[in-house]
Amino acid sequence: MNERPKIILTSQDLDRLDALLESLPAAAFPGKTELRAELDRADVVEPQEVPPDVVTMNSKVRFALESGEEFCLTLVYPKDMDGSAERISVLAPVGSALLGLSAGEHIEWPRPGGGMLKVRLVEVVYQPERAGEFHR
Repeated sequence: MNERPKIILTSQDLDRLDALLESLPAAAFPGKTELRAELDRADVVEPQEVPPDVVTMNSKVRFALESGEEFCLTLVYPKDMDGSAERISVLAPVGSALLGLSAGEHIEWPRPGGGMLKVRLVEVVYQPERAGEFHR
C-alpha cells in the first residue's frame, strides 16, 4: 500500500472544516469519514506560516494528466459551488484528497467511465494566504 503524502492545513481551514463536518448529518456525504481522517492526520500551522505551494481552501491549482493535458480547479466550501467546472468542493472525494497537498505531488483521480487517472499537482496558481488574504 502506498504511504499517503504529508499534508499541511491552516488552523483557520481546520476550524472551518471541523464546523462544517459537525453541521452535517452522519450520512450527509459518503466521504465524511475520509475527510475527518485527513484533518486528523494533518500538520496544522497558522495561516501566515503555510508554505506557498500548499493547497489551502480557496486555492486555485493547476494539474497535469499523464497525457500532458493540463487543467485548473479551485478548492471551495460547498456553499461556494456555483456549478462551474472550475470549482471542486472539499466534500468531493478528490477535493478532500487535494486539501493540504503540495505542488509536485500526485493523486489518483476517478476516470469517467471507471478506472483511475494519475494526476500531478503542477502549481498552486493562487493561494489566499500567499496573497495576504487571511480572513476569507
